[in-house]
Amino acid sequence: MKAIRYALNRWPALVYYCCDGRAEIDNPIAERALRGVALGRRNYLFVGVDSGGERAAAIYSLIGSARLNGLDPEAYLAHVLQRIADHPANLVDELLPWNVASYLPASVKTVPIR
Repeated sequence: MKAIRYALNRWPALVYYCCDGRAEIDNPIAERALRGVALGRRNYLFVGVDSGGERAAAIYSLIGSARLNGLDPEAYLAHVLQRIADHPANLVDELLPWNVASYLPASVKTVPIR
């Protein structure tokens, strides 16, 4: 009975997959993107405080945003860290990846998302 209920609950997704040839049956791109998070999760348990997890989430967001904007995350973070100490807090949006892209070398902008 549980197996039938399981199949019936997922029936719309199965029908969509069968009717649309563009639909993927699995999502290896998203799985690969999250592999680093899953591998590091065990190490992050030793941080000991919630603020450590919040900091990790902020760094993951910055790195992901840099990649989505075609930037090398290491070059982006180096660029931002060199400027953030003297940058006004009310203009922090100027340091976001899409605003910084024009200041980074052209060769850095071609790093593919893996």
